Amino acid sequence: MLTLRKSNDRGYADHGWLKSFHSFSFANYYDPEFMGWGNLRVINEDRIAPGTGFGTHGHRDMEIISYVLSGNLAHKDNMGNIEGIPPGDVQRMSAGSGVQHSEFNHAPDETTHFFQIWIEPNVRGIPSSYEQKQVPPVSKRGALSRIAAPEGGVVTIHADAALYAGLFDGDEAATLNIAAGRKAYVHLIRGALQVNGVALATGDAALLDNEPTIHLTHGEDAEVLVFDLAP
Repeated sequence: MLTLRKSNDRGYADHGWLKSFHSFSFANYYDPEFMGWGNLRVINEDRIAPGTGFGTHGHRDMEIISYVLSGNLAHKDNMGNIEGIPPGDVQRMSAGSGVQHSEFNHAPDETTHFFQIWIEPNVRGIPSSYEQKQVPPVSKRGALSRIAAPEGGVVTIHADAALYAGLFDGDEAATLNIAAGRKAYVHLIRGALQVNGVALATGDAALLDNEPTIHLTHGEDAEVLVFDLAP
């Protein structure tokens, strides 16, 4: 079964310095029909205004992935990591037993546009850790690049899930097989794309249950995230 969720059906918050779309219930946005999907808990599409950001705050027992589209996300945490996350990088933070961090846009004239993703871990209370690596665009061109997974990903997550990213245009296509009993989630970051014959536009998502295969076709300047998830 494939359920299409349109971009405009997401939750939205405008804090002035932060504009954020929430795919699932988060903060003041609550929809009992969209509390998560499998072990995927949060997908927030955030735009941080120049010179602003999230002050120091804490997380525990969550795998947090940042995927930057434009601008630069400055990260600082109590593990000693002080990093800038540019477009093309993927960052993974395992909150584990507890971590404090901040995220800022220090650019004077450029908005930072990124996706913040939370996945529920399959182990709890582990030491917090941080990882950041570049994902070359060529690895995503006409293919699904495995960017986060327990093994075989660009970064390693402590969760029964895998995250793929891809770029598709024209005749470029890809297929991903999903094991029986698992869920999948496809989020179209930009452009247009068909998922199992269903058309998605920018910001749309497809929630898949008992679909053994995901076919991505008919891309038009498309960038997409695909999740293979525990039920």
